[in-house]
Amino acid sequence: MRVRMAPSPTGPLHIGTARTSLYNYLTARHGGGTYVLRIEDTDVARSTVDFERDIIDNLHWLGISWDEGPQVAGGEDIGPYTPYRQSGRAELYGREANRLLQAGSAYRCWCTPEELEAVRKQQEAARQPPRYNRRCLNLTDAERAANEAQDLPSVIRFRVEPEAIRFDDLVRGEVEFDNALLGDFVIVRNDGMPLYHFVVVVDDEAMEISHVIRGEDHLSNTPKHIALIRALGYREPRFGHIPLILNPDRTKMSKRKSQTAITAYREEGYLPEAFVNFMAFLGWSPGTEEEIFSLDELAARFEIAKTHHGGAIFDKVRLDHLNGVYIRAMTDEQLALRLRPWVPEAIRDDDLLRLVPLIKERLVKLGDVPGLIGFVWEPDEVVATWYGPELLHPKKGGPDEARAALEGARAALDELDDADFSADVLEQRCREAADAAGMKAGDFFSPIRVAVTGRTVSPPLFASLEMLGRERSLARIEDALGKLARVAA
Repeated sequence: MRVRMAPSPTGPLHIGTARTSLYNYLTARHGGGTYVLRIEDTDVARSTVDFERDIIDNLHWLGISWDEGPQVAGGEDIGPYTPYRQSGRAELYGREANRLLQAGSAYRCWCTPEELEAVRKQQEAARQPPRYNRRCLNLTDAERAANEAQDLPSVIRFRVEPEAIRFDDLVRGEVEFDNALLGDFVIVRNDGMPLYHFVVVVDDEAMEISHVIRGEDHLSNTPKHIALIRALGYREPRFGHIPLILNPDRTKMSKRKSQTAITAYREEGYLPEAFVNFMAFLGWSPGTEEEIFSLDELAARFEIAKTHHGGAIFDKVRLDHLNGVYIRAMTDEQLALRLRPWVPEAIRDDDLLRLVPLIKERLVKLGDVPGLIGFVWEPDEVVATWYGPELLHPKKGGPDEARAALEGARAALDELDDADFSADVLEQRCREAADAAGMKAGDFFSPIRVAVTGRTVSPPLFASLEMLGRERSLARIEDALGKLARVAA
């Protein structure tokens, strides 16, 4: 078994390509086969090394490895079928295109865009399917010679035989297309650059690819590819077409309507192991209630034949759930290491480790950390800008109740020295102060929470106070009282 992934470096790695890469990887690992990465960079105008780097780096981040192909962007290839970038395989494409021309399976076409558009409009008016009318196929030898003598620009078209194409899809079973509806399609542009349908077939044969696993949107391309395979005398690989990824409204997922770039999810703080687990279920399930799998466990269980036929809904709620499950399965030490990039260097490792238990149950993704505990490292004057005086009002009360709570808290905290400034002692003293003020604990705590964290929702209040320390906690309460005083004045 030899499978391949052949992304085009004309944009960042997106979810569809990443999911297809994962399914190819799992198929290869499950079957003890070889996984090949091939870069399809024949679109010279749009292909860039930066996009290639994004694709390769994000596949590595997901834990998807390959046996042959480039390991780093712009780097050397590994494997016996080099080069693994199409830009380095022009000689092979030229040789195979000439072989089709000599066999009469392809021909040169000198039709201009204007002539092709006129034919299309005529077919449209006659309610005929749009396809090339074979004008250049029917030229005389003299007409061809005249065109060549004038060095007129020409494309190479593949001559499609009017036959039924049948194949046994790995996912969908037997599929049949009528190639008579296709029309002769272009395989080499007038600038000599070969096109996708041609080069993908040539490369799959040259690299001995046995199984082609790709998105359902390529299903309609398969009869073209099989026709080319047969004309070139190649061995026909097994094809498998996996379902499209859909938005919750069942429209096709696209960058215009959804966040599709893997880098964006990575930057938000999704864990690669959670994201892989999530992607595996976009079109497949183990047939049990299990939902948590490592990459190795997925490879042991995955079978391409059990892929679903219907579209796979991208459910971000489920992604968030899975990410949270993986976060809470970590030890505090493991999570602290993962959180390090989201926390300022000024926060010491031991302080970060102390913060982890405060937020572990609340974390959905690592990027949530600044919003949850940013108040710990942000300057007091910055936190003071996060809220207005009205946010200090308790649920059942107004400015007077807010002032009473803050003054009571200030007095309670001021009595403590640094040695006693612990969560347990703070809670006891603040509850006593709430009773003395004749307020319910929730209404008493609410203004304090906003004053010290800048938020109405935060990690546990008294642990937060302990992390801030006595001086900073008192300073923030003083700032909050100042806001109330200014409004009252």
